[in-house]
Amino acid sequence: MSILIRKSRAPLALLMALFLLVSTTSAVFAEAENSAFAADFYDAVNAEWIAQAVIPSDQYQVGGFQDLADSVRDTLMADFAKMTSGELAFDDPLLAEFVKLYALASDYEARNAAGLAPAVPYLERVEAIASLKELSDNLSENILEGVSLPFGFGPDADMNDPLAKALYFLAPSQYIPDPSYYAEGNATGAYLLDAFGGMAYQLLLMAGFDEAKAAETVADAMAFDAMLTPYVKTAEESAVISNSYNPRVFAEFAAEIKNVDLATAVNNLFGKTPEQVVVIDPGFFDAFDTIVNEENFAMIKNWMLVNEVVSFAPYCSADALLLAESYSNIMTGQAEPTPLDETAYAIASSAFGEIVGLYYAKTYFGEQAKTDVTEMVKNMIEVYRARLQNNTWLSDATKAKAILKLDTMQLQIGYPDRIDPLYERIKITTAEEGGTLVSNMIAMSRLITEDAFATFDEPVDRGLWGISADTVNAFYNPMMNAITFPAAILAAPFYSLSQSASANYGGIGAVIAHEISHAFDPNGAMFDENGRYADWWTAEDYAQFEALSGKMVEVFDGLPHAGAQVNGALVVTENIADAGGLGCALEVVKSLPDADLDAFFTNWAIIWRGKMNPEIEQLYLTLDVHAPNKLRTNIQLQMFEEFFETYGIKEGDPMYRAPEDRVAIW
Repeated sequence: MSILIRKSRAPLALLMALFLLVSTTSAVFAEAENSAFAADFYDAVNAEWIAQAVIPSDQYQVGGFQDLADSVRDTLMADFAKMTSGELAFDDPLLAEFVKLYALASDYEARNAAGLAPAVPYLERVEAIASLKELSDNLSENILEGVSLPFGFGPDADMNDPLAKALYFLAPSQYIPDPSYYAEGNATGAYLLDAFGGMAYQLLLMAGFDEAKAAETVADAMAFDAMLTPYVKTAEESAVISNSYNPRVFAEFAAEIKNVDLATAVNNLFGKTPEQVVVIDPGFFDAFDTIVNEENFAMIKNWMLVNEVVSFAPYCSADALLLAESYSNIMTGQAEPTPLDETAYAIASSAFGEIVGLYYAKTYFGEQAKTDVTEMVKNMIEVYRARLQNNTWLSDATKAKAILKLDTMQLQIGYPDRIDPLYERIKITTAEEGGTLVSNMIAMSRLITEDAFATFDEPVDRGLWGISADTVNAFYNPMMNAITFPAAILAAPFYSLSQSASANYGGIGAVIAHEISHAFDPNGAMFDENGRYADWWTAEDYAQFEALSGKMVEVFDGLPHAGAQVNGALVVTENIADAGGLGCALEVVKSLPDADLDAFFTNWAIIWRGKMNPEIEQLYLTLDVHAPNKLRTNIQLQMFEEFFETYGIKEGDPMYRAPEDRVAIW
């Protein structure tokens, strides 16, 4: 991954006779360069890359994150292809199971010969359900089998007790991932629904349905999908984590639902009745019996059939896979399908994420880098502690709790010390043994679901990561109070031993402090040092925090982008994390003996460079909690006087922001 470096100013080793001429030329060049920075820093830094970057027809975006992820994927695909062929030896039994699944996923000759036949028994299983009562009577088995149900149901960590698990209940997902698209007159929504319906219809024909039956099935499925609209949260509502934590007494909850016997199913799955259930979508729960009833069952069953055939298609023939992918490609504007070999890898690696990640980390991630990044994290925490101590709007009581949360934060860097023991129980059935990709994916899904219910009473294993080491990303888990930086993101342009410390702090340093800042964003602020959903603020302090958060909402709200506008409330948590991260990293760089603020700010712009198809840009404006890359680059820089001083930006320049309009929270 190359890093875009702007042309240097005058070289040092010039003939003295040319010194005056070159110095004058250099000054003119620097003035022009800074003028470009004052107009649009993101565009000025990334001008050469923007001019040359082309989105491949089989992708919907390119840029810092995507290019690095592609590089990691290509490296691993090459290694695993050699393992599959026997060219590269290995002695890891868990990796051996992954290689077996990868071989099944890559065998398109066998997959094409079978067509959709491996999925037909699972469609017939749904078709055989005669009534809602029959579905209810066999609910526990249907849950274990992964049957598409008109509601979500399962265990996860309890927000109110992060060492324990809770039972969660939620509405099913819709075919378009935000209910706003279902509004009357929404042309994009109508277009996407038509595309989804056409895709589902063709898949049902491939599965053996006649034209009339396929058309009826799709029509019913679309009708039930639309019926869910008033009860599904928007992306903005879902972005507020407290909206999803609505605990109910389980006995009362189950008694209120008349049409499905949840109490018996839960008792069968857990061997007991839990005391409570957390309702993620209260509106759906309140309307449950008016939606899920015998009168609607024929429609519900056809909705289930469509969900089943769409979910199985990627594991069947190439034609079925490409047909299923066509809908997502329409949503993202991707012109051509993803190469089949990449899809095969994605299927297998997603099933064995931790195993693949551990191989990547141990093969390509050096201990020197891990040590260096760990030191950067510690530096960030020390700076953050000082910033909290010097905070002027927090009371001493809230400061003490915030610092305690910072001091107890878990650091997960590079790769985990151990993996989920469940992987040791996964045994892939090869083609020679009668296995198919479909049968293996079903078996793994059941194993995972059974384990989740069987271990419900066991404490949450806080040593496990929520992301594989080959993932180009980072995150903060509020219920673990942990920041995680997988090995794959610890590479250029984010981080490199060959980059200056200032550049590294503008890249991975700002990302590290961004994740720390999530502990104190509007969602993270609701969790204490132990990851418990709890109020640890004084009322006055939290009111001030909400006011400052509101100012950040105002900064971004309504900004034009990709033919639409930014929703400031949707992106506020990430913007607060960006501001805190950049400010913290900047403070560290300023303390370095060889501080280079130009390198720092430049690399900040480089890591966020990217190009996207218009379709995905518009979709992200509705769904993504992150601001568009160009805006998060430029606007966050405008909060810092050091940025203006570095490039001589002054009042009247497009990049300038008056002091009273700058937002500083952390």
